[in-house]
Amino acid sequence: MTRTLNRQQWRKITLACATAVLAVGCTSNEPTSPKPPATTPATTTAAPEPTPSETPADPAETAKNEAISTYLSHWNEAEKRYADKTDKAGDLKKYAAVDALLKVEHDAKDMHKRGLVILGEVTVLNPTAVSADLDRKVPNVVISSCLDVSRWTVTRVKSGEPATDLPKDRLLKYVIKATVEKWPQGWVVIRDEPQGTKC
Repeated sequence: MTRTLNRQQWRKITLACATAVLAVGCTSNEPTSPKPPATTPATTTAAPEPTPSETPADPAETAKNEAISTYLSHWNEAEKRYADKTDKAGDLKKYAAVDALLKVEHDAKDMHKRGLVILGEVTVLNPTAVSADLDRKVPNVVISSCLDVSRWTVTRVKSGEPATDLPKDRLLKYVIKATVEKWPQGWVVIRDEPQGTKC
């Protein structure tokens, strides 16, 4: 004998199916054997590889690079001073001290007194830090380079004409050795010595 379900019982069954459909689906009244849960291959998640940190900069290489940068800036400022008849241009003291500073100040002033300026540009070729002594009380770096003054023109202020009475055998490209020290305010050029050798 078949049992007839009344409206309220159908409503309960329908509601039960609706709430369970996402999890197991709505099934018939016939008993079913439960399916074993699907097995998926176990996946092992490897721990993330540590991001390789950047190799710390070599202090000696950093010092050499900073010293060379200071040396190039020193010549940029010296160039301005030699070109200014008032002896005011160029922030020399920011990049030079002691002998290097005095040399530029003295030479520029001497030329300006004689009515001369130097126009054009100096080129520092192949600046190379040949040594770095960072263990001293005042760390220093020694730089060797080829100073090219071939585009530097000694000019008479009054006429604006190039000076013609310069030595014919003067070196226009020569080896120069500089000593740069690290002071509290930063790196400064303290010596800049031409070696009298053509390059």
